[in-house]
Formats: sequence, structure tokens, C-alpha cells
Amino acid sequence: MLTAFTAALLLITISELGDKTFFIGVILATRYARRWVFLGVTFALAAMTILSVLAGQVLSFLPPIYLRYAEVLLFLGFGVKLLWDARQMSDTPCAEEETEALEAVEGVEQQRRRKRPLQVILEAFGLTFVAEWGDRTQIATIALAAAHPPLGVVSGAVLGHGICALIAVMGGRAIAQHLSEKRLTLLGGSLFLIFAATAAWRLA
Repeated sequence: MLTAFTAALLLITISELGDKTFFIGVILATRYARRWVFLGVTFALAAMTILSVLAGQVLSFLPPIYLRYAEVLLFLGFGVKLLWDARQMSDTPCAEEETEALEAVEGVEQQRRRKRPLQVILEAFGLTFVAEWGDRTQIATIALAAAHPPLGVVSGAVLGHGICALIAVMGGRAIAQHLSEKRLTLLGGSLFLIFAATAAWRLA
């Protein structure tokens, strides 16, 4: 279980920094009370993690050898794709993901007005949940949960998401100005390749 916890924690924490959901938290935290934004974002990511782990548990009924090979191929594919994407990026602070996040927030907020805490939580929850759906970290979480103890994956992934959400609402904009999307993508791609190699080693 410790292996599953560590893998999920590292995967989520590194992959989510600079992601669209990260910037949704950043932008909302500049408009509303940080604690309500943090709650909404964290609840959304926790709910998505639980759904992903449940999906992984459904897949766990397949023969273990198939799951191991699928895990290797999935992580290998993500790693290669991220490294390929990084080659085409400029070494500048994250911009594209922030723009997409701003468009998502503006699409919901046609007019600025004072909102109650529950409204802020629900808005942060909805925006984050939709943005995270189909994201590579969701698919990776499903793969981890199919091959590893679910409790370890849930606890590691939720903690990782919580760390990223806390960074986003507390000082995300200042940090993002110094984050290079290319370096984050390279780091994420390398991490996926390490997980692929680890999974392949277990097959041997």
C-alpha cells in the first residue's frame, strides 16, 4: 500500500502543478475567500479521485498480467507524449493553461457579484470537476487503482491534489510566474517513464 500511496502522491503533485485545474484555483482565489475556493477545488478533486479508483477496481477483475502490461503501455505512452510536447514548448512561465482556466471561469461568471460561501464552493467544485474529467491524471489514477491497493491510491492522490490546491489558492499566481511549462512537462514525462520502467520491472 505504501508503494501505491507514494506513486499516486508523486504523480498527482507533479502533474497537477501548472495544469488547468491549478489555474482555476489560482483565479478563483483572487476573487473570493481562499478557504471556500480551497474547499470546492479539493472536494472536486477528491470526488474525481474516488470515481477513478472505483473505475480502476472494476478493471481489476481482468487477469493481472493484462493489467500490468496495460499499466506499462499507458505510463510509457503518457511519458513519451509529454516529452514530445515539451520539445515544442518555449521555456517561459505557464501561459496556455492559465488562459484556458481564465476562459473557463469567465464562461461561468458573466458578471461579477458578491457570492455566498456555498455558491463559491459549488462554483469551484463544478469548474474543477469538469476540467479534470478525462485529464491524464484521471486516467493514470484509474491505471494505478487497477493494479495497486485502492486505499493507497486514494490517500496518495487526494493528498497530492490537496497540496496542489493549497499551493494554488495561497500563492499560485506568484509561483506560476516562475514556473516553466516546458520544465513541468519534462518533469511529468520523466515521472511517467519512471513508473513505466518500474511496472515493467515487476513483470520480469
